[in-house]
Amino acid sequence: MRAAATHPIPPIEPVGQGVRRPLWSVMIPTYNPGAWLRKTLESVMAQDPGPERMQLEVVDNGSSGDGPEPLLREVCGARAAFYRRPKNEGAVANFNECVQRSQGHLVHILHSDDYVLPGFYAEIERLARLHAEAALLATRCFFVDEEGVITDVTVRLPELERGGRAAEAVFYETPLQFPGVVIRRGFYEAHGGYIPSLAHVPDREMWARAVSLGGGVVSPEVLACYRRSGSNYTAELMRSGENIHSLLQLEGLFRERHPGFSGARARRATAEIALRQARTFQAANDPVSARTNWRLWLRTATWQQRAEERLRAAARWLFGRNGQHSR
Repeated sequence: MRAAATHPIPPIEPVGQGVRRPLWSVMIPTYNPGAWLRKTLESVMAQDPGPERMQLEVVDNGSSGDGPEPLLREVCGARAAFYRRPKNEGAVANFNECVQRSQGHLVHILHSDDYVLPGFYAEIERLARLHAEAALLATRCFFVDEEGVITDVTVRLPELERGGRAAEAVFYETPLQFPGVVIRRGFYEAHGGYIPSLAHVPDREMWARAVSLGGGVVSPEVLACYRRSGSNYTAELMRSGENIHSLLQLEGLFRERHPGFSGARARRATAEIALRQARTFQAANDPVSARTNWRLWLRTATWQQRAEERLRAAARWLFGRNGQHSR
């Protein structure tokens, strides 16, 4: 698939001849990971089918000191490989390093603060057998907080539960999360890796690319966990508003690639995210991040959205006054 000149798709080279090819490659990208990495590793080891069927490797992006290797050895011993990149070129470049170093037919990129639940790999293998043509294989995910408490769950995608190419499912929101998604290495080889210039949404772009070109299937089972944390990479991008800029870039790519894509609908959805972030940071007493996201909301919102927000603000003010008078 062609990308805009400003968003080139990095190539992924095929696995070399003579290299042993397991079914699975579970690749864990890290950068100064904390204690959550233990849970990540343990969740994979609990379902480990052995080295003949699963490559397990941590790909470090230049962590300080010894990085994650001591913890890796404590949990996995010699079972897992460790590779440290010579230069930190950003999170997305590390995702592509994971893909390039993978040797298995099914590639699972599992972030060091996420984890899988019992039965994840068995369910993906079942989907892979039933849908041999599908490039993307996935399950639903729980959202968990820093303590591992479940706070939400991704929605079902009925249009993809029996397989298909309904990429519209990921055009305007993020119903899939990284820990629940597996992509065949053959697709990466044919269509390239993650686009580094899409700092916040390389996953959304990849999911849409894989489903539209190779097909996808999503199980209704919830078998992976995505951790929300105030200190992770996504939270940093939300504070700076970079996730909104990335969504606007993605809108341009989708408009170019997909004739049925609605730029107006996407812009409205992006504005709603900026508004939600502005309110969240305002409530968290983070005025700098709140102002950044308010400005992005003003830039992206339609006149209807602005009018609706003015009405909501007036209602809040009126309710507050009446509440004070009633006391």
